Amino acid sequence: MEDFFNWLGTLIGETLRWIVDLLVIFFSSLRGAVEGFIGGLSGAMGINPTLFSLLLLIVGVWMLYCALRALLARRLIATLVWAFLGLVVLSWLIGR
Repeated sequence: MEDFFNWLGTLIGETLRWIVDLLVIFFSSLRGAVEGFIGGLSGAMGINPTLFSLLLLIVGVWMLYCALRALLARRLIATLVWAFLGLVVLSWLIGR
């Protein structure tokens, strides 16, 4: 009976170890992919790969998205305001 529980404990331990190793491989690959994406994006735009720069990039793109939505809703003044603000934020970010 003791051999059975020894075998069962070994099986559960090896299975858990296999799952942990698989998750470590997955998350390290994911980390590398995210780092590569952020490095490529910031390098192509000529910005620093800092959190502040990436947040400003997201805000600028969001403003341009709002301008597009306003254009599709035929709101000309809102389109011009959102597009101007988005372009100011992005040009300031890229020109920095």
